[in-house]
Amino acid sequence: MKVLLTDDSPTMRKIQKQVLAKIGISDFIEAGDGTEALKKIIEHNFEIDLIICDINMPIMSGIETLRRIRNNPKTAKMPVIMCTSVTENDLIKQAISAGANGYIIKPVIPEALIKKVNEIIKKNQGNKIG
Repeated sequence: MKVLLTDDSPTMRKIQKQVLAKIGISDFIEAGDGTEALKKIIEHNFEIDLIICDINMPIMSGIETLRRIRNNPKTAKMPVIMCTSVTENDLIKQAISAGANGYIIKPVIPEALIKKVNEIIKKNQGNKIG
Protein backbone atom coordinates (compact mmCIF):
# COMPACT_ATOMS: atom_id res chain seq x y z
CA MET A 1 0.00 0.00 0.00
CA LYS A 2 1.43 3.36 -1.08
CA VAL A 3 0.49 6.30 1.15
CA LEU A 4 1.09 9.96 0.32
CA LEU A 5 1.61 12.01 3.50
CA THR A 6 1.05 15.71 2.83
CA ASP A 7 1.84 18.06 5.68
CA ASP A 8 4.08 21.10 6.03
CA SER A 9 5.36 19.66 9.32
CA PRO A 10 8.08 17.01 8.87
CA THR A 11 7.43 15.99 12.47
CA MET A 12 3.76 15.27 11.73
CA ARG A 13 4.71 13.19 8.69
CA LYS A 14 7.20 11.25 10.83
CA ILE A 15 4.54 10.53 13.47
CA GLN A 16 2.09 9.35 10.81
CA LYS A 17 4.72 7.04 9.29
CA GLN A 18 5.52 5.54 12.69
CA VAL A 19 1.84 4.90 13.42
CA LEU A 20 1.10 3.39 10.02
CA ALA A 21 4.23 1.24 10.14
CA LYS A 22 2.71 -0.50 13.18
CA ILE A 23 -0.03 -1.88 10.91
CA GLY A 24 2.36 -2.97 8.18
CA ILE A 25 2.34 0.05 5.89
CA SER A 26 5.86 0.90 4.76
CA ASP A 27 5.59 2.54 1.34
CA PHE A 28 5.41 6.29 1.94
CA ILE A 29 5.68 9.34 -0.25
CA GLU A 30 6.00 12.71 1.46
CA ALA A 31 5.00 16.20 0.39
CA GLY A 32 5.30 19.48 2.28
CA ASP A 33 2.38 21.23 0.58
CA GLY A 34 -0.46 20.65 -1.88
CA THR A 35 1.49 21.64 -4.98
CA GLU A 36 4.22 19.16 -4.12
CA ALA A 37 1.59 16.48 -3.40
CA LEU A 38 0.02 16.86 -6.84
CA LYS A 39 3.47 16.60 -8.45
CA LYS A 40 4.25 13.47 -6.42
CA ILE A 41 1.01 11.84 -7.57
CA ILE A 42 2.04 12.37 -11.19
CA GLU A 43 5.64 11.24 -10.52
CA HIS A 44 4.28 7.99 -9.11
CA ASN A 45 2.05 7.39 -12.15
CA PHE A 46 -1.16 7.99 -10.18
CA GLU A 47 -0.49 4.80 -8.19
CA ILE A 48 -1.34 6.10 -4.73
CA ASP A 49 -3.57 3.99 -2.48
CA LEU A 50 -4.26 6.59 0.20
CA ILE A 51 -3.59 10.29 0.78
CA ILE A 52 -3.40 11.82 4.24
CA CYS A 53 -3.46 15.58 3.85
CA ASP A 54 -3.19 18.49 6.28
CA ILE A 55 -5.79 21.22 5.75
CA ASN A 56 -3.61 24.20 6.70
CA MET A 57 -0.49 24.36 4.54
CA PRO A 58 1.41 27.08 2.74
CA ILE A 59 1.38 27.50 -1.05
CA MET A 60 -1.75 25.35 -1.57
CA SER A 61 -4.19 24.47 1.19
CA GLY A 62 -5.32 20.93 1.80
CA ILE A 63 -8.85 21.79 0.70
CA GLU A 64 -7.62 23.19 -2.62
CA THR A 65 -5.42 20.11 -3.02
CA LEU A 66 -8.44 17.90 -2.37
CA ARG A 67 -10.55 19.81 -4.90
CA ARG A 68 -7.87 19.35 -7.56
CA ILE A 69 -7.62 15.65 -6.75
CA ARG A 70 -11.39 15.24 -7.08
CA ASN A 71 -11.51 17.23 -10.34
CA ASN A 72 -8.95 15.02 -12.10
CA PRO A 73 -10.43 11.79 -13.52
CA LYS A 74 -7.14 9.95 -12.80
CA THR A 75 -7.25 10.85 -9.10
CA ALA A 76 -10.94 11.47 -8.40
CA LYS A 77 -11.46 8.19 -6.56
CA MET A 78 -8.26 8.19 -4.51
CA PRO A 79 -9.14 7.97 -0.82
CA VAL A 80 -8.19 11.14 1.07
CA ILE A 81 -8.13 11.59 4.84
CA MET A 82 -7.80 15.20 5.95
CA CYS A 83 -5.88 16.23 9.10
CA THR A 84 -6.78 19.29 11.10
CA SER A 85 -6.79 20.78 14.56
CA VAL A 86 -9.83 20.62 16.82
CA THR A 87 -10.67 24.30 16.40
CA GLU A 88 -11.27 24.13 12.66
CA ASN A 89 -14.85 22.85 12.42
CA ASP A 90 -15.68 25.05 9.40
CA LEU A 91 -12.67 23.69 7.55
CA ILE A 92 -13.71 20.11 8.36
CA LYS A 93 -17.13 20.82 6.84
CA GLN A 94 -15.47 22.31 3.75
CA ALA A 95 -13.22 19.27 3.41
CA ILE A 96 -16.13 16.84 3.64
CA SER A 97 -18.08 18.92 1.09
CA ALA A 98 -15.03 18.89 -1.20
CA GLY A 99 -14.98 15.09 -1.11
CA ALA A 100 -12.79 13.98 1.78
CA ASN A 101 -13.28 10.36 2.76
CA GLY A 102 -12.72 11.25 6.38
CA TYR A 103 -10.69 13.34 8.77
CA ILE A 104 -8.54 13.01 11.83
CA ILE A 105 -7.85 15.57 14.52
CA LYS A 106 -4.40 16.80 15.53
CA PRO A 107 -2.57 16.01 17.61
CA VAL A 108 -2.90 12.60 16.04
CA ILE A 109 -3.99 9.81 18.33
CA PRO A 110 -2.47 6.60 16.91
CA GLU A 111 -5.61 4.51 17.47
CA ALA A 112 -7.78 7.10 15.70
CA LEU A 113 -5.47 7.18 12.67
CA ILE A 114 -5.34 3.39 12.45
CA LYS A 115 -9.12 3.14 12.78
CA LYS A 116 -9.71 5.72 10.03
CA VAL A 117 -7.18 4.11 7.68
CA ASN A 118 -8.76 0.68 8.23
CA GLU A 119 -12.23 2.13 7.54
CA ILE A 120 -11.02 3.62 4.26
CA ILE A 121 -9.22 0.44 3.22
CA LYS A 122 -12.21 -1.73 4.08
CA LYS A 123 -14.59 0.53 2.18
CA ASN A 124 -12.37 0.82 -0.90
CA GLN A 125 -10.75 -2.61 -1.11
CA GLY A 126 -12.52 -4.90 1.27
CA ASN A 127 -9.22 -5.55 3.06
CA LYS A 128 -8.24 -4.63 6.58
CA ILE A 129 -4.72 -3.96 7.69
CA GLY A 130 -3.49 -4.27 11.27
